Amino acid sequence: MAKKKQEKQAEGMSLGTVLMGTLIGALTGALVMLLTAPQSGKKTRAKIQSKSQELREQATETLEEGVDQVRTKAKEVRTKANEVTTKLQKQAGDLQQRGHDAIEQQKERWAPVVEASKAAVNGS
Repeated sequence: MAKKKQEKQAEGMSLGTVLMGTLIGALTGALVMLLTAPQSGKKTRAKIQSKSQELREQATETLEEGVDQVRTKAKEVRTKANEVTTKLQKQAGDLQQRGHDAIEQQKERWAPVVEASKAAVNGS
């Protein structure tokens, strides 16, 4: 159980790491491209503005995808938790009934002995 939890955490961390790496790589590449391109300052500023808008849109899209994945996983976990809870409640009810039945069987089994003991005590 603990191993599965660690695997799930590692999976979540790898998604975050990939998203962050993608964003940092895109920003770094755009910055290097803009700084090394032979253009006028006005063109460079316009490109920087355009590229930053593109990167902002990409980051937003990537973030939204990540949020959707987290929501999907959370829904799956809630569903599984509900299934497990229902199963455990049924098992607890079954065990409770078995215990009750066992007690009743023992009462029936020992009732004649108890009655005989009472009669012996009262009769002596």
